[in-house]
Amino acid sequence: MKFKYVILSLAMVSASMLISCNDVIDIEPEFVLDGTQRFKSLDDYEFSLIGTYAQFRSTAYYGNASGPAGGFSTMPDMMSDNLTETGESLANFRQLVNWDYASDNGAIEGLWTAAYRIIAQANVTLRGIDEFASENPGQYNRIKGQALAIRAYVHFDLLRYFADDLGVNSTTLGVPYKTEFNQDNIARPTVAQTWQGIFADLADARALLGDVDRTVNSSGNFSLRANIDLITVDAILARAYLYSRQYDQAVTAATSVINQVPLAPRQSFGAIWRDENIGSNELIWSIPFNSGEGTPAANVYFASGNRSSFRPSSEVYGQYDQVNDIRFASYFQRVGNRDVVSKYLGKGNLRDGIVNWKVIRVSEMYLIRAEAYTNIPGNDLNALADLNSLRTARIAGYVPAVLVGQGLRDAIELERRKELFVEGHRFFDVKRTDRNLVRSDCGTNFTSCSLVSGNRAWVWPIPIGEIIANDLINDEDQNPGY
Repeated sequence: MKFKYVILSLAMVSASMLISCNDVIDIEPEFVLDGTQRFKSLDDYEFSLIGTYAQFRSTAYYGNASGPAGGFSTMPDMMSDNLTETGESLANFRQLVNWDYASDNGAIEGLWTAAYRIIAQANVTLRGIDEFASENPGQYNRIKGQALAIRAYVHFDLLRYFADDLGVNSTTLGVPYKTEFNQDNIARPTVAQTWQGIFADLADARALLGDVDRTVNSSGNFSLRANIDLITVDAILARAYLYSRQYDQAVTAATSVINQVPLAPRQSFGAIWRDENIGSNELIWSIPFNSGEGTPAANVYFASGNRSSFRPSSEVYGQYDQVNDIRFASYFQRVGNRDVVSKYLGKGNLRDGIVNWKVIRVSEMYLIRAEAYTNIPGNDLNALADLNSLRTARIAGYVPAVLVGQGLRDAIELERRKELFVEGHRFFDVKRTDRNLVRSDCGTNFTSCSLVSGNRAWVWPIPIGEIIANDLINDEDQNPGY
């Protein structure tokens, strides 16, 4: 899409946040800069970087409202077998959750636009910054490294929805990799070429963030890590390597993170979801949400209105040890006669649904490494060790399992589903492993109960607005079946 103006302040992003079905915060932005304007110091670039992070809170990305939103927070679980739509739903998501979408779907175009808006802002932060490298090399490295990592990460997120075969050498079509602000016309590269852009940016970011003027996040504090540092880059790499099926590299990147970030003690695990700083809370990267900035999970359970649009499916709900697994009490609550998702009730004792979105946690690194090990011959014991380590941290009195082969693979897949429940992974996990998605309790609101591997709906259509606006993307570049 074409972007003429770039938002550079937190207030600008807040203006678009919906906090309930009827309330919209309407705030005029403090600063809007024409994209042709140039920055005059590294402090200007610093401000632009803050604005880039702020846009992750948009209702089409990690933010949620009572309309189709939360494309990379709760939507991948809503579209999967983890959740079941209830009679309390306002039906705002019906096309997406029933996999019945077309190129003119407004929610899909909204996500595409929101993602490329973040990329555009990152490119503004990068444009011309090399001229100021000598002003303060450490500050230059810190700003540029984060902007490059953001650009890579958002392109990766887009690839997950809009590309089919995600293998590192795939010749199927990927997503336009935009490296300049207001780069309107750019053809769809292959998935392999998109991966090249992602990994190149992450490699550069990693090199830059190794030599900065100050610590990016508070050293040793894993309860709020709102910016991307070296640990975060390695975590993003681990995720990208797993998706692109580069398993040796995934093990290396995940190990780097695991060696630096501890799993939370069982007694402080619940503090993660209340955004409380109690011991180590194992966060690698989170997006802060505060009053007036929206909420990341209202689409599933609108806490302040006590509306449960989606409940946990009976299949996934029944997989937890309800007595000994700390995740059960942390993820679910009984409200009246309903079992609701309570991971995102609010900070501390609040129940307003305003909590930070947990983008990456170290537990995912254990699961990435375990899955990668099962794809490297002779490493089942290493995979089993990671699985047992995570379960021991979560389940009181856990007796380590002894598993090999397919049984081990199935156990890791199940543990990933339980651990990362409603954290934006399930739809993509089933997709990237070429499995069928079957809803065990489809319910009256779902009209589609199964999605077989190879169905067109695993890949979203390129929005018609992009095809109209982009001279280098034509109808023949659309994803198959649309």
